[in-house]
Amino acid sequence: MAEKLTAPLMGEGVEEITLVKWLKGEGDRVKKSEPIVEVETDKVVTELPCPAGGVLLKTTAEEGATIKVGDLLAWIGEPGEEIPEESKEASKEAIKETPASKEKPKQAVNKTSQIDTFLSPVVRKIAEENAIDLDELEGTGKDGRITKRDVLAYLEAGEKREPSKAAAEETPKKALPSEENLRPLSSVRRTIAERMVQSQQTSAHVLTVMETDMSRVLAHRAHNKPLFDQDGVRLTLTAYFISAIVEGLQANPTANSSWGEEGLIMHPDINIGMAVTLGKEGLIVPVIKQADTLSLLGIARQVNDLAECARSKQLKPEDVRDGTFTLTNHGHGGSLFASPIIFQPQIGILGTGRMHKRPVVVQDENGNEAIAIRPMVYLSFVFDHRVLDGEGADAFLSDVKDKLENWE
Repeated sequence: MAEKLTAPLMGEGVEEITLVKWLKGEGDRVKKSEPIVEVETDKVVTELPCPAGGVLLKTTAEEGATIKVGDLLAWIGEPGEEIPEESKEASKEAIKETPASKEKPKQAVNKTSQIDTFLSPVVRKIAEENAIDLDELEGTGKDGRITKRDVLAYLEAGEKREPSKAAAEETPKKALPSEENLRPLSSVRRTIAERMVQSQQTSAHVLTVMETDMSRVLAHRAHNKPLFDQDGVRLTLTAYFISAIVEGLQANPTANSSWGEEGLIMHPDINIGMAVTLGKEGLIVPVIKQADTLSLLGIARQVNDLAECARSKQLKPEDVRDGTFTLTNHGHGGSLFASPIIFQPQIGILGTGRMHKRPVVVQDENGNEAIAIRPMVYLSFVFDHRVLDGEGADAFLSDVKDKLENWE
């Protein structure tokens, strides 16, 4: 008997998801638990597993469509297997409005009502930025819904278009990008852009930089890495940085707060977000919850698990929520120091640069100075000046630096 694939509950309070991409096409064979479709919510792109092995008999949702939790996405079964009656009418409706059937009589559709009711945020944003009159489009989605694919196809056609009369009266006309230089924004990139601009407009960003000697950390890692490997945990420098941040926040709790109109909101838990790059798709920030209750081993295990989930698109919305402070490693591409942007509503973010060996002045226990080669890292701390002043920011960063330089 054919099995349903429905839109799952992706987290508390999440009522809708966006269907990003089908990983399998109708007629393709799929294995149980094999990724079959990508969906997105709250900047998290997740691959949904197939509920059963067999063949993808029918998809009932278009790429770019906004889907409610519990809605039917597809049917999986054996080749030639009948789709249950409850799906046949939906399938007919989906076929009715496809380009291949445009010559067939169509039911009258109130396009204004359809646009207002069924337009997804992604489609609406693309249309507004490119001055597209949606009355000119024929939707290929269910019930004539205009999908992301329809809008992008319209742009790629390269036809000359003028803004609607209403739009022309409200905003000055602007030339559309040509087919050669237009690269539509992904929903992830659009969300990142909106949140970064919003953060710059919200917080008073200030940067302070210190450098730290990583000799003690590297020695500790070299000694303990084989022991962590036995537990199946890869010991990375990220775990050390997060552990040092935790100690810095414990000693300076104001750095673990948020701005509120009535006063500072002091967070009882220390939840550290760690930026994970996703290549051309941008980055995402999964959160290690209650990091102050974890040992170095526990933090390292969380770092491994969350990074793997992020890169394999297995994160859930709750995995990127409730962070109180963020770590970002901009040094993986060779950068020495940077000025990262704060993740709202947090008041601080720490950037770590590329570790490089260079000559520095060192002092022995008797106070004698000498020049030695040491592995050095710049720590770039951006803080919200509404909450912290320079003295408070330097106190936090000094505690992080001291922890790293005196690791035992």
